[in-house]
Amino acid sequence: MTEDTPILERLGVDTGYRVTHTRTITEADITKFAELSGDYNPVHMSDEYARKTFFGGRIAHGVISIALLSAAMAKLPGLVILMSHTSRFLKPVRIGDTITAVAEAVQVRKDKGIVTLKNTCTNQQGETVIEGETMVRLYPAPG
Repeated sequence: MTEDTPILERLGVDTGYRVTHTRTITEADITKFAELSGDYNPVHMSDEYARKTFFGGRIAHGVISIALLSAAMAKLPGLVILMSHTSRFLKPVRIGDTITAVAEAVQVRKDKGIVTLKNTCTNQQGETVIEGETMVRLYPAPG
């Protein structure tokens, strides 16, 4: 392959290419995220408060699951740059849930290195908790 070969071809990325990341959500994750973001919404932080909501108990910040998607996409080859992202939150994530984030290439622009990925996060029961779409641009890794 030469430098004239489209970047996605050089990186081996085409439709169907998948990356994943799995993590079990802990109370420490929620606490650390609240400290980092300043989001101390009591539905995330207080058992007593959260039990009184329609969730019936504490839930994790939604963007923690989005961060797991980010971790999955960081496993794409090359230098990965986020261009856009959308998500729909379908079910709450709770302490102890094991979330698997999957990003699958559904559209590619080989000439530009742009990849559109279908995103899903599922829990240990196989239930989809988040679905969405991300567009990234891949560049050759420096070096």
